Amino acid sequence: MAVYVDHRTDAPDSVASPSHIAWHPLHPLLAVASISTAGGGCVDIYLEQGEHVPDCHAERSFQVTLLAWHPSRPILASGWETGGVLILNKQDKEQHTVPPNHSAKITVLSWGTSGTCLVSGDAHGVLCLWKMDHRGRVQGPALVKQEYGKCLWHCVFWPPPPSEDFVQLAKAAVSGDEKALDMFNWKKAGIGPPLKTAVQEGLSFFITLADGSVHYVNEKGKTRQVLSTDSLVRKLLLLEERDVLLVITETLQLSLHAVSPEGEAEELMKVKLSGKTGHSADMILVDHSLVVTALGETVIRFWDLDQDENYVLSLDMQFGFEGGECINCVSYCSAKGILAAGTSKGRVAMWKKAAGSHQSTWASEGKEKWKFQASTELEGNVTQIKWGSRKNLLAVNNISSVVILSEQAMLAHFHQQVAVVQVSPNLFNVTIFSTGATHSLRVDMNASGVFATQDAVVFWNGKQVAVFEYSGDTFRSAGSFLCDSPVLCVHGENLYTVEPYRIQVRTWQGTVKQLLVFSEAEGNPCLLDVCGNFLAVGTDLAHLKIFDLSRREAKVHCNSKSLSKLLPGHGDILSVKCNANGSKVSILVSRVDGIIDSKICFYDVEMDQVTLFDFKAERGDGRGNVSAGQSIGKFVVEYPELHSHIPACHFWDQSEPRLFVCEVIPETGLQPPDQKKIQAEGKMDVWIISFFSTEEHGLLLQDSFPLPSSYQLLLGIEVPHYYFAKKLGEAEKGASESGSGTVSQMAARRPMRDFTGLGDCDKTTQDAMLNFSYYLTAGDMDEAFKSIKLIKSEAVWENMARMCVKTQRLDVAKICLGHMGHARGAKALREAEQEPEQKARVAVLAIQLGMLEDAERLYKDCRRYDLLNKFYQASNQWQKAIETAEAHDRVHLRTTHYNYAKHLEATGQQSLALTHYEKSDTHRFEVPRMLSEDLQALENYINKMKDKSLWKWWAQYLESQSDMESALKYYELAEDYFSLVRVHCFQGNIEKAAEIANETGNGAASYHLARQYESQEDIKQAVHFYSRAQAFNNAIRLCKANNLNDQLMNLALLSSPEDMIEAACYYEEKGDQMDRAVMLYHKAGHFSKALELAFATQQFGALQLIAEDLDEKSDPALLARCSSFFIEHAQYEKAMELLLTAKKYHEALQLCLEQNLTITEELAEKMTVSKESQDLSEESRRELLEQIADCCMRQGNYHIATKKYTQAGNKLKAMRALLKSGDTEKIIFFAGVSRQREIYIMAANYLQSLDWRKDAKIIANIISFYTKGGALDLLAGFYDACAQVEIDEYQNYEKAHRALAEAYKCLSKAKVRSPVEQESKLGQLQSRISLMKRFIHAQRVYPEDPKEAVRQCELLLAEQDFDNAVRHGDVLGFLVQHYAQVEEFHTAYRYLEEMQKRIPASNLSYYVSPQTMEAVHRGAGVPMSQAQATAHSGHGSMDNREEEEVADEVEDP
Repeated sequence: MAVYVDHRTDAPDSVASPSHIAWHPLHPLLAVASISTAGGGCVDIYLEQGEHVPDCHAERSFQVTLLAWHPSRPILASGWETGGVLILNKQDKEQHTVPPNHSAKITVLSWGTSGTCLVSGDAHGVLCLWKMDHRGRVQGPALVKQEYGKCLWHCVFWPPPPSEDFVQLAKAAVSGDEKALDMFNWKKAGIGPPLKTAVQEGLSFFITLADGSVHYVNEKGKTRQVLSTDSLVRKLLLLEERDVLLVITETLQLSLHAVSPEGEAEELMKVKLSGKTGHSADMILVDHSLVVTALGETVIRFWDLDQDENYVLSLDMQFGFEGGECINCVSYCSAKGILAAGTSKGRVAMWKKAAGSHQSTWASEGKEKWKFQASTELEGNVTQIKWGSRKNLLAVNNISSVVILSEQAMLAHFHQQVAVVQVSPNLFNVTIFSTGATHSLRVDMNASGVFATQDAVVFWNGKQVAVFEYSGDTFRSAGSFLCDSPVLCVHGENLYTVEPYRIQVRTWQGTVKQLLVFSEAEGNPCLLDVCGNFLAVGTDLAHLKIFDLSRREAKVHCNSKSLSKLLPGHGDILSVKCNANGSKVSILVSRVDGIIDSKICFYDVEMDQVTLFDFKAERGDGRGNVSAGQSIGKFVVEYPELHSHIPACHFWDQSEPRLFVCEVIPETGLQPPDQKKIQAEGKMDVWIISFFSTEEHGLLLQDSFPLPSSYQLLLGIEVPHYYFAKKLGEAEKGASESGSGTVSQMAARRPMRDFTGLGDCDKTTQDAMLNFSYYLTAGDMDEAFKSIKLIKSEAVWENMARMCVKTQRLDVAKICLGHMGHARGAKALREAEQEPEQKARVAVLAIQLGMLEDAERLYKDCRRYDLLNKFYQASNQWQKAIETAEAHDRVHLRTTHYNYAKHLEATGQQSLALTHYEKSDTHRFEVPRMLSEDLQALENYINKMKDKSLWKWWAQYLESQSDMESALKYYELAEDYFSLVRVHCFQGNIEKAAEIANETGNGAASYHLARQYESQEDIKQAVHFYSRAQAFNNAIRLCKANNLNDQLMNLALLSSPEDMIEAACYYEEKGDQMDRAVMLYHKAGHFSKALELAFATQQFGALQLIAEDLDEKSDPALLARCSSFFIEHAQYEKAMELLLTAKKYHEALQLCLEQNLTITEELAEKMTVSKESQDLSEESRRELLEQIADCCMRQGNYHIATKKYTQAGNKLKAMRALLKSGDTEKIIFFAGVSRQREIYIMAANYLQSLDWRKDAKIIANIISFYTKGGALDLLAGFYDACAQVEIDEYQNYEKAHRALAEAYKCLSKAKVRSPVEQESKLGQLQSRISLMKRFIHAQRVYPEDPKEAVRQCELLLAEQDFDNAVRHGDVLGFLVQHYAQVEEFHTAYRYLEEMQKRIPASNLSYYVSPQTMEAVHRGAGVPMSQAQATAHSGHGSMDNREEEEVADEVEDP
């Protein structure tokens, strides 16, 4: 909490009355315009504590009308009633006047957004815009001058448009954008002025006139009216984020106008604000959305633009305000969120905006958004109030003077059971806890520090020290002296003050008794702390020193230590505290950048080492060189919210050297978003954390809890309490509760966790409890129990049990419960051991000890919502129980509603109980039970619910009360047809009952009715209703008894197998309807009996039907018998099926062979036994498959035979069967998958038997199969055949030669039985190849050397057996052709004659064309015979046809 100290301005003319005040937006400079007694005016500038700035005084014989500060420089513009504008430059101590363009009082004076221009306007409507330099001098004539003819009132500058985004511009330039490059390159000709990087001045603005109109003036000085209002504009604001103009008129008409970049305005909203008019209104805008108005009333009025809601804040008389006190002016500090208001009685009231208040949505909460902070009392009537400067100072004008209120942190100190808390600048509240007394102490100075001891309270302010001694029940001044020490502390009757490089030990009157000297290297002492008999000193050079004060003179206890050596990389010491025996010192340091570090440093004097505890450390990194103390790591993980916290203050216990406590606060500006959210909800802001600090165990977390909301800050610790300063409002509440005569106590204490419920226990118990807590925290159970074994108090043991809830030590808790004699708790704890979660077990302990809040938290932490639900139920928190069940424990939701309903019923809340019985779905039973005493209410409830089960229950109740008519009505509503029929039968109305049973078909109703008819011996109706009820056995019973045979058959077929057999026996016994008996036996599944009867009575049709239903599960003997019967009657297919069903495969196959039955694929599959079958061995199975395949072969079913041979594993036979089928594709496929040599050869042989010459694929497969089968001799033969085909059909000797070469290659590699024969064949092949080669050579050289070619051919003719390789016709035809071409016809004729001898006449044309033959005969002069001519002509045509076919074949591929 802060205290506001008031500084009155040191005015040169003390009689002058201030008329205007204005803060500089950045610097702590306040401008005040005053009216002197003579009617003249003056302007002065003051500093933050009210000191007058010399050489900044301007005085005239007329009054000041306006003040306006430059936005950044210490330059003040003042407007006067004669039309003059005076500029005061505080920095250069200069005064400049603006050229005299105004003849009436200045009503508008406003600087531009960056301070380079100034607008001035007067009451005659003259407006000028001036260009100003950095010293506040006007440059040149007015940029704009307009005359409106009416008084000007307000001016608002339109901010300049946002400058170019340089990042985007740079990206564009890099990517080659010429325009962007040109903007950077200002030297380029024709581009214009360079790219401006500075903030541009917006020269356009809005101005209001006395007639209520608003005008827009653009950069070029052109003006136009944009809107008009019904009266004078009192407030003109521009909401920059929204581009909206806010206008409030004198009649409190508020309007919002959207403004376009061209200055055009469009009305968005218009509303009339409440409040009295005609008073000088003060209007401000808070957070761009909240309009706050002070109209001289007793309230402040608010209008929320976002929520469209309004509310008021009033002055509360309990805070010292008077009735009828009016609020004249308001001002808001956005940095602090504080709204200040000045009243007519000279008071300043302050409210703080509550965290997260912007989320509130309804008007009733409006005033709750503002929490009253404090009030400051001044004299007079406050007319103006203004927050200003970066230091957030508040200036108050109360007509007679101007007061500056500066915020100062509230002073507070606790030492030796005395707490001092500052209430106002001069008033302090002193609480002496040892006696319980509270005093108010007023001092005559603005204190900057306070120190309390059991004997005295000392105040100082850096100039003066005042000592107040406590004597009796009052404080009296014991000494006052001048001293400029900024810090001070007290021990006994000594005061310790500082001066450069020294600490002075003084008496209470200021006499120096001793000097404690520091060297230059150690620095100036600037921090002092006393604890026990030790004084800890910190210097400005980060050195640390401890003095022992236990003797008459202070002695050095610990020599100077440099923190920069112990902790390199840290900044200055901010705070230093030592413990009660001087063994440990805790230090808060700043980071290098001046911000408080998140670490606390603990210096161990004896070990000369530093231990660090860091709030930002992750697990396992929470300590420096500490050997133990793992609790720290756990603590940091357990409270991750504290990762963004920093230590604010720290204290050691004044008598217990191990105990340390600190207050941690959120680190501003560095909170993660979720932390900000937590803070916005007002949770976990400030935490109090205590540690045990020892050499053996290092730092151990002792306790941690959030600072309670009623407390302001931690003052210290003294076992067994923490001490706090209360918030102002809380202290006054306490005072009003305790009675008006008491002084409100500003300090309070709270028991430490380990001492809750113990009160002020004696020193022995205190020490024992503290040791127990310490050893328990350290995990040393033996020492923990040793420290408390002598304690007999049950309260102590109960307190320790409570402590076990916090530390979750159930082993210790059992012992504590034992000492307490808490048998129920011990039993509950033992039973809770079955729970898997530790926290759930601890929660049971908490419940037994009455710590219900802890139990609730523990159940939530371990997510045991089922137990939490039970806990809420047991603790009568039913609403929470239901919410928990709905959100997390759905499985117990109905149970929860049921239990709540039982509870409500027990407390007499029947209507609520009804609702929850319904929600638990138990209302059908529970509600009739609950309302059994109030039948009218029960009937109303049943009629309202319209529930069938309730109607039925009510009908049964009415029936029990003999109200049959009403019962029938409710049975009908409940659709309980059985009960309807039952009641109608009871009443003797059997026809109505029959009608209901027939309409509904209800089984129970029909059965009941059938019983009635049977009792009346109406057999037909009885059978009918038994059938409807599907009670067929009863219907059959009646049919048998009454010889209703036809109905009996139908009923039996509808009924169960047992009933069918019973009916069949009946028919069999009667002997005249055996077909029915057979059918029923068959339907009932009694096949053997059915067949027996069918055979006996020769019912073939029935046998057929029965046989169809027989399967492999049927009796094999039965199947065999049936099959024999079908064979006898020549029903072979049926017999076959039954034999196969009976798995008699060989008999079935035999039947096929004997009766020559065609084996279809389906039949073959049925005869095939699967490999997994246990019926046949693998050998028998294969044998059976081969027999099936043999049978298929005989029948010509080659494909099935192939399949069966393959299944039998006999691939050769399978291939033979496939070859017989002639399916070339399957043969090729089968050969490919079989991968057997013989099969490859068989397939190739088969393919050779086809017309392979015309199919290249077949040729490829033949070659592939012979190769894979290793039959190279056969492959050679195939190549030989290919060569012959090439010669015979195409005369292509080259291809034939290649084929023979392949044949030779294959034959040479082949492994044959007779090598001699192989050699002979190879020789023959070689000979043929060489002869063929000679003929090919002749053909090739003929175009170049015909003679050589002819010679070769003639030599070939001379060879023996050459026609094995080359046909005679080809050689002779070649020669005839040649000699005919060279016109040696006689030679040609000679060769032709030789051809005729060797070749039949019919084949001659194949070798020599008819034209050539005619030419040879003609040339030789031999006439062609008729036979030759005919043969030639015929063969020519045939030859042509063959040539065409060959050509086609060549073209086809």
